[in-house]
Amino acid sequence: MPIERPVIYVISDALGETAEFVSRAAAAQFNGVRTRIRRVPYVRDESHLDEIIEEAAKEQAILAYTLVLTNLRTYLEHKAAEYNLQTIDILGPLIGALSTQTGLTPSHIPNITHRLDEQYFRKVEAVEFAVKYDDGKDPRGSLFADVVLIGVSRTSKTPLSMYLAHKGIKAVNIPLVPEVNPPEELFKVSPHKVIGLTLRPDVLNQIRTERLKTLGLGAKADYASLERIMQELEYARGVMKRIGCPIIDATGKAVEETASLVLEIIFKGERHV
Repeated sequence: MPIERPVIYVISDALGETAEFVSRAAAAQFNGVRTRIRRVPYVRDESHLDEIIEEAAKEQAILAYTLVLTNLRTYLEHKAAEYNLQTIDILGPLIGALSTQTGLTPSHIPNITHRLDEQYFRKVEAVEFAVKYDDGKDPRGSLFADVVLIGVSRTSKTPLSMYLAHKGIKAVNIPLVPEVNPPEELFKVSPHKVIGLTLRPDVLNQIRTERLKTLGLGAKADYASLERIMQELEYARGVMKRIGCPIIDATGKAVEETASLVLEIIFKGERHV
């Protein structure tokens, strides 16, 4: 008999975010059906499963789970069958397929993706670094950075720095302004670590105009004029030429695309240093 308001129990030995996301995506396919999702995280023993299944049985709930321990998966399936409950093993089939493909045995470590490891700490350090040396706050950071991004205002230097930081890359970004001499540190680091960012003048004009509007300023301000933009871009190209750094035209590129090019450049540079 159809159930008007289905219930899904999301059972996990970690946070259960993956199973909940999949459950909500599935429920969204049934317009007008009010599906209730109950997440039960950090399930680590059979007695806890007993309690969950007894509660779920009262609502004839669907059991969606991400349990990496084989004994818990087996126990849940066995107990669910006793209560005639439907189960969905979200991780098990993919883990099995990968094991078959690689010939390796999975680690079966709960919550492994959230473990604090060296990579995690490197990412945190890189994010803090990017914030500290954002927008030319302290050009001395260039001497300790993995990459130094330079360009005129609104060429996505800050978003790119933060994106790279989440990849564990320490990035400094420095704006180039005709009225201000570029910091001397730019000429002390390897040109392979410095990357110039540029945009087409008309695109930069549009971006700056919109920026002025959000700030409540007139769109005709010198900051957004094509004449000023052309002057800034010419100045920036001159600085980049002096440094001898590669230049990326970010016009029409998503931050991810530009970041991919940056990573390719700096890793090639490391091989040649």
